Amino acid sequence: MKDNWSDIIFIIVITCVLVIVANLLSYGGKLSDNLLGSAIIGAITLLGLFIARLPLLNKLPVVFWVSLTAVILSIPGVPGSEWIVEQTKHINFLPITTPILAYAGLALGKEIDGFKKLSWRIIPVCLAVAAGSFICATLMAELMLHVEGIF
Repeated sequence: MKDNWSDIIFIIVITCVLVIVANLLSYGGKLSDNLLGSAIIGAITLLGLFIARLPLLNKLPVVFWVSLTAVILSIPGVPGSEWIVEQTKHINFLPITTPILAYAGLALGKEIDGFKKLSWRIIPVCLAVAAGSFICATLMAELMLHVEGIF
């Protein structure tokens, strides 16, 4: 990772601002709830990024460490987890996808030469991944509906 911390913090702050604006415009709510929830999510992201940069742990992707950090901090029984869940429940995650997809598009734009080399071969791979994700998500949903006795 060649980015410095000031760039990373700037990107996270901009993302948090976009999330707050998207949440307020889409779902309403109080600005104070959105500010605190977004700040907590940003702090968890920074903590996950810090963990991902530790020498022995940098072999796995950053998204793994950020997700694992968020999951651990929200497990019932972990000190402060109830407060974290209470503060972040005001953040709807659908509007968060907009800035994430924008960043992904920008990242793809930087790697357009590599994308061109893949040519048509990327299409069947993308279709297989999308189909597999859909089928696995559907199977898991069906299983959980049966376990819960809903269906």
